[in-house]
Amino acid sequence: MSESNSVGIVKAQVAHFTQPLTLKSGAVLPQYHLTYETYGELNAAKTNAVLICHALSGHHHAAGYHSPDDRKPGWWDSCIGPGKPIDTNKFFVVSLNNLGGCNGSTGPSSINPETGKPIYALDEPTNFNWDDIKGVSLSFDESL
Repeated sequence: MSESNSVGIVKAQVAHFTQPLTLKSGAVLPQYHLTYETYGELNAAKTNAVLICHALSGHHHAAGYHSPDDRKPGWWDSCIGPGKPIDTNKFFVVSLNNLGGCNGSTGPSSINPETGKPIYALDEPTNFNWDDIKGVSLSFDESL
């Protein structure tokens, strides 16, 4: 970790939500959780937030490092940080692990609260990026 305009050491956070989320498919998640990282500071007016959604990486770790010994930064580290195109001196950046992902958010390995089975697996509701944005919007609006 040697880059001077890195966001530095970051830690994943998990937000748990008990409000049901109706997915675009019509399926309902009675409860869910989202794993995410944040970079920068949210301003007092709460108007500087930027949501980063991953496409093919499958992971919420978009910038910075998880430890001083970490040799590989987040997947979009070249674009997120002080003085970079998504400038964390100006913006509060939220990078989330998509619903249905395998890195912490509600997904195939989650326990289905309706069946008690340890794996959603094949009965996992189909979701889309729109569902991720809706879930974040509904959920984080109240907690930010």
